[in-house]
Amino acid sequence: MKLQLFTAALAATTLLAAVGAGAHGPTRQKISEKIEINAPPEKVWAVVSNFQDGGWIPVVAKTEGTGGNAPGAKRTLTLKNGATVEEEVAKLEPETMTLMYRIDKVDVAVLPVTNYSSWLVVTPADGGKKSEVEWRGAFYRGYPNNDPPPELNDEAAIKAVTGLYKAGLESLKKQIEGGS
Repeated sequence: MKLQLFTAALAATTLLAAVGAGAHGPTRQKISEKIEINAPPEKVWAVVSNFQDGGWIPVVAKTEGTGGNAPGAKRTLTLKNGATVEEEVAKLEPETMTLMYRIDKVDVAVLPVTNYSSWLVVTPADGGKKSEVEWRGAFYRGYPNNDPPPELNDEAAIKAVTGLYKAGLESLKKQIEGGS
């Protein structure tokens, strides 16, 4: 009898494991992009840490917010296509030149991600004459269930965030180095 119960329990466990293996949801994606800027870190940090001005991000037409740059500060980015993104500062660490924020609200048709958080980190380069800026993020794809449509799958999310980071960092570099 004990052997039959053990065999039945083993069979049930194997069945549950097999069903569970095919039914997992999305996995957290992580992206990191870096750029070197020919300016001292303090100058770069002054731009990056100003949470109330997202103007260096090419797709942003307008930034409106409250709370300055402190944790809990909020901003709404109005994009050039009219869509909006609501974001909030989670951490601001001037001593390590690190800003961490998260997206509170975005239409997945605009940015195909959910549960998005991001870090902007400025570090000295070339003895402090230059800066390295790292923009990294962690997020889930825009469709939380299995079998996402192509525009909301992992690849679409990675492509969108990578494109945003690369364009944003290039724009930041141009703005700071070009003086505009």
